[in-house]
Amino acid sequence: MSIIPVYVPPGFSSPGLSDAPPVRVSPAPADGILPDNYHGTSNFPEYVHLGGGDWVLAAESRMDCVLVLKGRSLEVVEPRRVRKGDPVVVGRTENGEEGIFVHVGGFQSFGEGAPDKFSFRSRGTRETPFSRSYDELYKVLREDREGGFIVWVLGPAVAFDKDSRSAMQGLVESGFCHALLAGNALATHDLEAARFRTGLGQDIYTQASQPLGHYNHLDIINEVRKRGSMAAAIEELGLADGIMYACYRKKIPIVLAGSIRDDGPLPEVIGDAYRAQDAMREIAKKATTVIAVATQLHSIAFGNMVPSYHVRQDGTVRPVFFYVVDMTEFCADKLANRGSAQAMAILTNAQDFIVNLWNNLKQTEGNGGEVGELE
Repeated sequence: MSIIPVYVPPGFSSPGLSDAPPVRVSPAPADGILPDNYHGTSNFPEYVHLGGGDWVLAAESRMDCVLVLKGRSLEVVEPRRVRKGDPVVVGRTENGEEGIFVHVGGFQSFGEGAPDKFSFRSRGTRETPFSRSYDELYKVLREDREGGFIVWVLGPAVAFDKDSRSAMQGLVESGFCHALLAGNALATHDLEAARFRTGLGQDIYTQASQPLGHYNHLDIINEVRKRGSMAAAIEELGLADGIMYACYRKKIPIVLAGSIRDDGPLPEVIGDAYRAQDAMREIAKKATTVIAVATQLHSIAFGNMVPSYHVRQDGTVRPVFFYVVDMTEFCADKLANRGSAQAMAILTNAQDFIVNLWNNLKQTEGNGGEVGELE
């Protein structure tokens, strides 16, 4: 039985929708300028009425964009990318009054039974037991490995520990990662570990600071920049383990978004914030499961790009699962406050999470746990 909840579309024959007017559009007055009363998108499934009972779902949706009506199809467009004359959907009601319907209750819940109006611990906190969250995640990942698109958003903490770095390599090599989003730091310190067995100068197993170890991340950046790319450096330096190594070996797309704090940076890091945003959004369109680990800024940024649903090639609709793994509630709360209500928190140490996940999933790999092990 599939772990993916079934989507129940709106009842368009119900009062308020059966007699809804056709949606209205208004031309954009200039490039990057929206018409008055434009409709801003949410991360929920959104439909517009074209007339005659023909409702169209906006595919590849995301928050804080607009709908451009092209013929009888909808394009979801960032405001900065709107062009003069584009027919932008207008209207700010969401229950059919202006031919727009935002569907917030389309997926059957993991949970069983209706909750009481008042209950304790309705959101995940540090006191919450996450055993069931892990069990659900194992099932989701096993199912999405073949039929979905699993995106990891990683902070450098994953590369600072020998075991978590090995575990993440195993997850990539075993098909549980279809795209990786991160910053300069994750890639730098993973390559540092491959070259020097350190993370920010500390041994990745003992965490003991090494002599002149504080140079190591700068040295690896210099070595990569000298060769022009991470792929060339991995080949020429003979690097044979780690997260970047596994991604290049498996041809996994990597998007590294730059920061004003970056050292170097590595050649692949995208320093233009809007180009990085565009690259991340291309990944967001495909995502069916997102796991964001120990990186608050990247998690919140990507969470605001990912809708709560994904339209498959056959036209069916499924939810997008979004897991936020961190030691505090801040990141999950921030996502929820910004509209990403589907974000599910697992509050734990990042390294422990990755290792526990891999220890469970590798049981189905038949490799005896050798994938991702370092010498």
